[in-house]
Amino acid sequence: MLSRATLATIAGLAICEALVTGAECSDTEQDKPEWDFSFLTYTYLAQHARNYSNPNFTADYDGLHLEARYNYEALKTGSVWLGYNFPSFCVGKELEVEVTPMLGGVFGDITGIAPGYWIQATFYKTITASSQGEYFFDAGNNAGNFFYSWSEFSSWLPKADCVRAGLVVEATQASGNPDVHRGPLIGFKHKHKYKDKDVDVDLTIYWLAPGSRDATFVFAVEFK
Repeated sequence: MLSRATLATIAGLAICEALVTGAECSDTEQDKPEWDFSFLTYTYLAQHARNYSNPNFTADYDGLHLEARYNYEALKTGSVWLGYNFPSFCVGKELEVEVTPMLGGVFGDITGIAPGYWIQATFYKTITASSQGEYFFDAGNNAGNFFYSWSEFSSWLPKADCVRAGLVVEATQASGNPDVHRGPLIGFKHKHKYKDKDVDVDLTIYWLAPGSRDATFVFAVEFK
C-alpha cells in the first residue's frame, strides 16, 4: 500500500501539472458571484457498531469556502472550516480540476485543529475522482493525532445520466495503524424547482467493507 507521503507527492504533482499546463476554466458569460449553499448528511448503519448521522453544511461565495460538520472527526464532536476555492483548471478539453485547501477547528469529545483539503478531477464531464481529507492535531495529546480521508471514483451511466456508480475508499489512522475500508457506491440525482430556483437533490448509497465484520451501509442525501 502506498504511504501517505507518496500519495501526497502524487497528488501535489498532479495539481502542479494542472496549474502549470492547464488553463482556467471560464464560461462565456461572467456572472456576479453569489452565495451557494449545500446541506449533506451521512447516515451510518453499521453491522457491529453504533449507528449515527453526520450532517455537513457548506457556504461558498466566489473563492470563500465555509463549512460546519458534526459527528465527523468523532461522535459528539463538531468542527468549523475556512477554505479557499481555487479557480478550476482545465487540461485540454478532457480534464477539469478543482482544489479547496481548508483549515478547521475541532471541538467536543476531542479538541484540536485540522488542516484539510478537497480535490476533484472530472474526465469527459462524466467520470469523477474526488477526495476529502484532513490531519487532526489533538490539542491535549499527540497520541490522539490522526489522518482521515474519504475518496470516491464514479461515472455517470451512459443511458441514465441521473445515475452514477463507482467505488469509495475510507482511510484513517485514528487507531495508530492504517485502517482502510472499500466498497461500491451508487448515486442518484434529481432537480427540483423551489421558488423559481433549481435545487439539486442527490442520494448516494455506499457499502463499506462488504462481507466483513466492519460492513457498514452509508446513506448520503445532499441538497444544493
